[in-house]
Amino acid sequence: MSNISKVFKDSLASGRVVLIGYLTAGDPSLEQTRIYAEALVEGGVDVLELGVPFSDPVADGVTIQASAQRALAAGTKLLDVLRLSSTIKKSLKTPIVILSYLNPIYRMGFRKFFEEAGSSGVDGVVVPDLPVEESTEFREEARRAGVDTILLASPTTSEDRLDLILRASQGFVYLVSLLGVTGVRRELSPEALRILERVRARRERPYVAVGFGVSSPDHVKALVKGGAEGVIVGSALVKIVEENLDNPSKCLEQLRSFAARLKEATKF
Repeated sequence: MSNISKVFKDSLASGRVVLIGYLTAGDPSLEQTRIYAEALVEGGVDVLELGVPFSDPVADGVTIQASAQRALAAGTKLLDVLRLSSTIKKSLKTPIVILSYLNPIYRMGFRKFFEEAGSSGVDGVVVPDLPVEESTEFREEARRAGVDTILLASPTTSEDRLDLILRASQGFVYLVSLLGVTGVRRELSPEALRILERVRARRERPYVAVGFGVSSPDHVKALVKGGAEGVIVGSALVKIVEENLDNPSKCLEQLRSFAARLKEATKF
């Protein structure tokens, strides 16, 4: 059982769904990301998701796009994010998931990337623009390195393709809750509960975590009630960083307290 799967198993056994918190690595600096990641874990985040900044995203809304631009301006590269993962793992046992678009990984080479990821303590990788049909070599190298390949499914995914994604995913499957890009939203998309119901109807599947637009404790509660086993919060956390670029101490406090409120909502 992978570290990610064990966190899901243990958390669900204790009456809580898994809380996954996202930060763009290098925003505003790698050292601040490390400090903010520790604050999220102190607040209750069970799995850390670190985004690799990329210049041409296809799934990111304005908040994460802006954070990626700040991280790129600071010189953050894929290898830097892997080294950051290694540093974080020296003080925290929390599983780390890397989210990256395919281009930086492809340029490095799948084998080299996963050798580096495995030695850096990375537990899982999400690549939004990697189709499951073209993921065989990627998944083989990930398996060789002991890293989970986490694939995405969306409200428009067909039944046959959904089955394929569920069979190929490890650790958990990332359910995109809406049609569109990431971003803070006032209301939870109704598509979230529909795609969740479709996945939970499958007997053989990995754990299920829902992301995109999950922005508040009320959203988390609704997903818990709908049967989610994990929730992914990204833009709402990145927005806190954006609003406190000149006040890291305040940012630290707000990240920790918001994570604690989200964690409280994960009870079922």
